[in-house]
Amino acid sequence: MANYLAHFQTIKNACDHLVIAVEDVSDLWPAVRKGFEEQLPFKRAYLNNKTRNSVLVEKLSAEFIITTDPRLRSRFPQEQLLFWFREPYATVVLVSCEDLDEFKTILKPRLKLIVQNDEREWFIVFVSKAHPSNDQATKMAKRVYTRLEADFSSKKRERCCKLDIHSPEPNFWEDLESKIMESIRNTLDRRVQFYEDEIRKLSEQRLMPIWNFCNFFILKETFSQSLLKIGFLYGLKVSVRNNMLPDGYWESLAFMFEMAHLHEDALREYDELELCYLETVNAAGKQRDFGGTDQGDDQAALLNPGNKLLTQIVQDDSFREFEFRQYLFACQSKLLFKLNRPFEVASRGYSFIISFSKALAHHESMLPFCMREVWVVSACLALINATASHYNDGFGAPDIEKGFYCVQGNLYSLCRVKFMRLAYLIGYGTEIERSPVNSASLSMLSWPMPTVWPPVPPDASSMALEKEKAILQATPRVKHFGIQRKPLPLEPSTLLREANRRRASLSAGNMVEMFEGRPIFFDGSGSDASIRMSPSSKVHVISMTRTNSSPINFESSIDRPMRLAEIYVAAEHALQQTISDTDLWKSLSSVEGFEKKYLELTKGAADNYHHSWWKRHGVVLDGEIAAVCYKRGNFDLAAKSYEKVCALYAGEGWQDLLAEVLPNLAECQKILNDEAGYLSSCVRLLSLDKSLFSTKERQAFQSEVVRLAHSEMKHPVPLDVSSLITFAGNPGPPLELCDGDPGTLSATVWSGFPDDITLESLSLTLVATSNVDEGVKALRSSSAPILKPGRNTITLTLPPQKPGSYVLGVLTGQIGQLRFRSHSFSKGGPADSDDFMSYEKPARPILKVSKPRPLVDLAAAISSALLMNEPQWVGIIVRPINYSLKGAVLYIDTGPGLKIEESHPIELERHIDVSQSTTGMESCDQPRKNDSSVAIKEFEQLILQNGRIVLPDWASKITSVIWFPICAISDKLARGTSSVMPQKPSIVDGMRTIALKLEFGVSLNQTFDRTLAVHFTDPFHVSTRVVDKCNDGTLLLQVTLHSQVKATLTIYDAWLDLQDGFVHTGRGDGRPTSAFFPLVIAPTAKAGILFCICLGTTIPGDDAKAPQPESMLNISYGIAGNRTIGAHVPVTVEPARSEDSKQDLIFRSALVLQRPVMDPCLAVGFLPLSSGGLRVGQLVTMKWRIEWLKDFDEHSISENNDEVLYEVNANSETWMIAGRKRGHVSLSKKQGFKDSYFYFVLATGGRIRSSPKTWASER
Repeated sequence: MANYLAHFQTIKNACDHLVIAVEDVSDLWPAVRKGFEEQLPFKRAYLNNKTRNSVLVEKLSAEFIITTDPRLRSRFPQEQLLFWFREPYATVVLVSCEDLDEFKTILKPRLKLIVQNDEREWFIVFVSKAHPSNDQATKMAKRVYTRLEADFSSKKRERCCKLDIHSPEPNFWEDLESKIMESIRNTLDRRVQFYEDEIRKLSEQRLMPIWNFCNFFILKETFSQSLLKIGFLYGLKVSVRNNMLPDGYWESLAFMFEMAHLHEDALREYDELELCYLETVNAAGKQRDFGGTDQGDDQAALLNPGNKLLTQIVQDDSFREFEFRQYLFACQSKLLFKLNRPFEVASRGYSFIISFSKALAHHESMLPFCMREVWVVSACLALINATASHYNDGFGAPDIEKGFYCVQGNLYSLCRVKFMRLAYLIGYGTEIERSPVNSASLSMLSWPMPTVWPPVPPDASSMALEKEKAILQATPRVKHFGIQRKPLPLEPSTLLREANRRRASLSAGNMVEMFEGRPIFFDGSGSDASIRMSPSSKVHVISMTRTNSSPINFESSIDRPMRLAEIYVAAEHALQQTISDTDLWKSLSSVEGFEKKYLELTKGAADNYHHSWWKRHGVVLDGEIAAVCYKRGNFDLAAKSYEKVCALYAGEGWQDLLAEVLPNLAECQKILNDEAGYLSSCVRLLSLDKSLFSTKERQAFQSEVVRLAHSEMKHPVPLDVSSLITFAGNPGPPLELCDGDPGTLSATVWSGFPDDITLESLSLTLVATSNVDEGVKALRSSSAPILKPGRNTITLTLPPQKPGSYVLGVLTGQIGQLRFRSHSFSKGGPADSDDFMSYEKPARPILKVSKPRPLVDLAAAISSALLMNEPQWVGIIVRPINYSLKGAVLYIDTGPGLKIEESHPIELERHIDVSQSTTGMESCDQPRKNDSSVAIKEFEQLILQNGRIVLPDWASKITSVIWFPICAISDKLARGTSSVMPQKPSIVDGMRTIALKLEFGVSLNQTFDRTLAVHFTDPFHVSTRVVDKCNDGTLLLQVTLHSQVKATLTIYDAWLDLQDGFVHTGRGDGRPTSAFFPLVIAPTAKAGILFCICLGTTIPGDDAKAPQPESMLNISYGIAGNRTIGAHVPVTVEPARSEDSKQDLIFRSALVLQRPVMDPCLAVGFLPLSSGGLRVGQLVTMKWRIEWLKDFDEHSISENNDEVLYEVNANSETWMIAGRKRGHVSLSKKQGFKDSYFYFVLATGGRIRSSPKTWASER
């Protein structure tokens, strides 16, 4: 079948549509041809794929060819097997008949002869010539057509349709198209099945000697191309076992797919064809010619399947690998472009270039010099241009778009690397930037490996001298700041050694001459620049070499190793023979051309990477563009590119790479007079790891910073030194303050400067973590600090802050005229460590200001009343609540009726409250007890000055009591009450207030105000009652003493000064009838004293004694009490040491004695209720009568005895009082009675068991 290869190639290029045969039985084709061809191409055709699923084809190209055409001539069976895709897919039989007998005798037998071939898909079109006006002809045509349908159609399939040539029916063309599509579907299914069977048969014969890849290739591609031209868009896949199919049929199969427009299916067939071919090529067997040695083979043919005819690359029963693999990829890319998938073309092309480059490397010894590198460059450029022209930007999915640009960037990058290798081979290595990315790319790329290194051409002496002169004059660019670094290598091993090693005539005796006495690098890291030590040594070595063997006379020593310049010349001459692309050679023929092409490839890679996921690759390549811009003097563009590269390296933490690029950026900024940028670069250089630069270099960085900081900058801007100066709070818990407290804040600052640096100012800001609206507060250092290298501790004054948690925000300062800031937080490492580059996230709070809370409490130390008009100790409990009262000042302001006894010292003692639990108040003192810095005392006397007391330090953290003497002054005389009308004294009369103000805190900024109420009272409350009246008129007066203090009272003596009208009986000294003194009265207890008195008259005319309307009770007493409880011994009274030395206290109370109630003179009675029945809710009037029992003299009744006080009590379950419950009734001085009323409402029904009760007393 290989003989049909040329014929197949011709048919493949010419056949691009389906063929529909027309069997013109009645010579009708000229009349209907125009109408038939107007239906082409068929629109929205539905065909079946291999799985019998219906597939829509938008446009199906076809051609109607009459069967008498020579193009449909018969072929031999073997030829039909290969070119079956060219046979008609449907046959249209055109007939016409106007007589039924003619149909039966002539037309019908002929039609049966035509349609007897079962392999043909046919249907009959009956053309009626009858004019619509001729009814007889029309009826006859219908009868003939009916008979035709009955003979050739069946229930399963309609094979006939009718065309009226004068007036076609509207649905005829749709019917015609449906029958054609049905025939094409059946034919396509049959042929696909045939090719599958043939492929299966040939697959079974693949191990036989007759197996031929060319035959299988023709069959496979024919099938693919055929389907592509029909118009399918979905898959049709041929099952291939183990990807090992007979090669002769594969091309026919793929071509059949292509004819059917089954692009996806044809693509899979080509993929399988490629896999089959690769396994065939790699299989062990006879040696095959790889190819690639023809003129122009250095230019890749990845997108041109017709670059070479298949007959030119055939080799026995297969094809040459170099051309055939490119041909297969070209067919695949053609299909992918038709599918509008340029991204897949680029992705497949990149993988193909990588794999094919390995095949070229395997056969490199048989290919021209640097054939692999040149082919890769041309392939990458061809793919880039083709895919970019087919790609519609913005019409694909975002992932597809980014992937496309990523592959484009990879192609540019691969082309760039290979181009640099070619340039290095011809002596342009000094023009290539020795950057990390170039070093990484070229140092891992192997040298060309020809069998013999190309020799130096005979007439190249002048070129060798020029190359050698360029080598000697080339000096590496010195970096800014005097930074010295070993140049990065651009080669995997020394080119001089590699080239001479591959020379056929190299002898061992010339090894020393080959390396010219220089050190030999066996680790592959040496470079041409590294083996040149100094200009003096260069000149010395070169002069010696020229003396021994001059490079001008090449024939004098054939075994002499080539010099580096000679290697460059030889490589350039060999490359000129290899490269056929004039544009590529023009780029390598001069330094300017190289730089232009190098910049074009680098920009292309960078731009595409910027549009893809690999933006970092684009930024790195921007650095290579910056190097070229710097070399050309375009410092502005170079600086912009270097800034992006430095930002990437800094963000990724690649400090080694940053140390290579950052000095270049600083140099550009200095040339551009960009002071702010230059300062920032210097700071970033200082912040890099110390091991990357020497101490001298780091000092140079610092000197530049200081120089610019103290100079007059035109546009000073704040400098960010976050990577150089870091800070943190001191280790340990954060400083805790209360609301309104100032303090002192300590922070640790790490300096990355190599030497001491003086700052004009330094400040830190505090940032609230909870309240974002709080803002930032700056804390400024009071002095100009000097930062030493490493760790420094600074102290800042902290003003009062609002409640919340605070972290350090920004450190700001000033060096000369330069303001700087730092946002970096660093952890406090070990105490002996100066490491300042370990960052802390999140920032640890350095200050906590608690919300407003009670910091101290002032309370009275007494729980009961004190003595009135006597100096008493008043205690104030000062209780700090987790807060120090160091230096606190207490202001005491007494209210009206109080005075402080300033002559007596104030006492301060520790407060012990046994009533509190262990978790109560003592918990507040417990942390303070562990503080041994202040000795805790138990007692101290203080002096009150201008109403203020300063608390000592020992009482600043414990609960203490301040005792100060105070006296409540009252001019009101105590008055006794009658037991008939008992009245307790009012508490309000003895209430006094003390205003307290405590100032505390670091700067006495905290204040606490409280007003304490202290109750003062008399020691006794006196009540009187006449207990008996003797027959002789003597009255027994009982005086009851009620103790009003929580202290023990001792009565030493008592006497009563009677008012006018009363006199004492007996001795007449006013003493009680019985003297049981001293009389001890317990706290809040009662005691009684009995006096014997009688009525008496005042002697008229006695002026020596003024009238006394009230009686006066005098009591001499003593008190024994605890000042922590209440009343106690007055301050100015010394404690009694003996009974003779005691100092008694005197209490006086006024008593008003009235006529004894024992002499009845008043009666109270109730009148009976009405006789009617009582109802619930009825208002009842209760009458009661008051009556004098005897007459009195007008002088014997005082003005105050004209009223009677009454109070009504009723059972609340039965009665509800409607009137007043308490009131007064006026009385007349004459004997008689008076009625009064009050009202009740019956609240509940039932029997009334009780009546209202009243009581009355004389007033």
